[in-house]
Amino acid sequence: MSPEARVFFGLGANLGDRRAALRAAVRQLREIVAELRVSSLYQSDPWGMTDQPPFLNAVARGETALTPIALLDAIQEIEHDLGRVRGKRWGPRAIDIDILLYGSEQIAEPRLTVPHPYLTQRSFVLRPLADLAAGLTLPDGSLVGELLTTVDQSDLRRIEGPRWAE
Repeated sequence: MSPEARVFFGLGANLGDRRAALRAAVRQLREIVAELRVSSLYQSDPWGMTDQPPFLNAVARGETALTPIALLDAIQEIEHDLGRVRGKRWGPRAIDIDILLYGSEQIAEPRLTVPHPYLTQRSFVLRPLADLAAGLTLPDGSLVGELLTTVDQSDLRRIEGPRWAE
């Protein structure tokens, strides 16, 4: 597989051994994505549906030759392997892997929207994304580092640096 597109993933878990689930997700992502790097690990309050345990979150960045839909299929298989059961929207989950960005592409398909539709509203995505690429310009021209100043980060707690995934 020759790398062609830089991709960013949002990773989250709030059920079971959250850190172990995220580490397992990173190990499996390394099998399908080249040069994978991870952000620091953060804990955040739930977003959307708030009556559930806190999440651990991170962002991963890598290179892929997979098409966006093939990449989505691969990460959904990883989620399934790690015990993800699709339930209520924004509900609790053993693992969640979202495609945040796929190169500079804008994708609007029934199964996939990229950039992720809530990327610019979530501190638990923007903070770890800024760890990896604060100067990144999104397809709409906004800068990750600047967007980070527009979201409430009061519930976000850095748990560990990027070595958490080792």
